[in-house]
Amino acid sequence: MDHRDSLPSLTRLALADGERALQIRVEQKLKVTLILDLMHALEKLWKAAYVFHAEGSLEADLWVLDRTLQILFGEVGQVVKGIRQSITKRRITGPKRKTLNAVANYLYLYRNRTRMRMRYHEYPAKGWPIASGPVEGACKNLIKDRMERSGMRWTEQMAEAIVQLRAIYLSGDFDRYWEFHIAQDQRRLYPAVWSVVPK
Repeated sequence: MDHRDSLPSLTRLALADGERALQIRVEQKLKVTLILDLMHALEKLWKAAYVFHAEGSLEADLWVLDRTLQILFGEVGQVVKGIRQSITKRRITGPKRKTLNAVANYLYLYRNRTRMRMRYHEYPAKGWPIASGPVEGACKNLIKDRMERSGMRWTEQMAEAIVQLRAIYLSGDFDRYWEFHIAQDQRRLYPAVWSVVPK
């Protein structure tokens, strides 16, 4: 990261899911702004929606849409408050209550965390991503489309080599890399300097 982005004035970002171990690792190793991937927050909203409404119903879709818009406008606290009030007012118990509490606690935790936030209403104005879709799309283009073709079998070492070549090609550095590769190959194959010795 330091090699490819040497300007210290730039803000570095990391999109992550709710996995705490990953967040700790990123916090220890990198000095970045952590953003909770919006798609992971939406997964939690769908779980809550299916407590209130039938799966696949228009009501569930509209419930998630409404809460998603609230989150995008910076009103995560209102979403959490609404879920908790619904638990009380509807007297929800058992596994449904447990699900709703888990969703509310998840959203509340990231709303108030110092390092990883859900300030989706601020990020787009700064040009920051709020979901990892472009990265996942790049992975699909880089790896899946190239390596999951009919009849292909890969060892881990060969797959890694292909992934690196594909990344070099897609970044526009292939011609420079290929010149470097040929020079390194020549040194490996012919380590001694050749010269003509007169008789």
